[in-house]
Amino acid sequence: MALQIEVKNQKNSPVRQMDLSEVVFGYPLRIPLIHEAVRHYLARGRSGSAATKTRGEVQGSGRKPWKQKKTGRARIGSIRSPLWRGGGTTFGPQPRSYGFRLPRKMRRNAIRSILSEKLREKRLQVADDLSLPEPKTRLLVELLEGMGLPESVLIIDRAENRNLLLAARNLPRCKAVSFLSVNVYDLLDHEVLLITDGALGGLTEELSQ
Repeated sequence: MALQIEVKNQKNSPVRQMDLSEVVFGYPLRIPLIHEAVRHYLARGRSGSAATKTRGEVQGSGRKPWKQKKTGRARIGSIRSPLWRGGGTTFGPQPRSYGFRLPRKMRRNAIRSILSEKLREKRLQVADDLSLPEPKTRLLVELLEGMGLPESVLIIDRAENRNLLLAARNLPRCKAVSFLSVNVYDLLDHEVLLITDGALGGLTEELSQ
């Protein structure tokens, strides 16, 4: 039996039935794969800017404080030694990238798995049009309330719908993205997924490659 879903308008009334790709929306739930994709997303987002100064970078003279022998004091070569207060740090953190390589196929399969699970749990809704006359948050709130959606919703549309993308910025639990920017973290972080039929076609084509 082919997968189908209702396409609704902004008044939450069914408009037509839409066929879904079995390749994208019939994928099994694979939690280890999703976990790895989330780790990859969070690792790439880390700034990795923590840094300490080595003995060659801290301020201070390179002159030997006192002679090597016959002072009764421990021998020392520089006040920038890590053994001294204010000296350099040994093996301290340096700027680095925490990102690691995740094959494109694994990333796409993780997104397929999440989309399929949202469809099975009836947390995926398709709209025929989500255009707004103005980039006003109030208009978007009215649209979501009219469609019976919760506060936590991820809206996916084409990038051309700029009014929608701007209107969602002031809603803390709502986020609007282009179908080309969909990632596993946003899909998991929102309770319901709302997508237009046009964006659904583009996303299906992207994930079917």
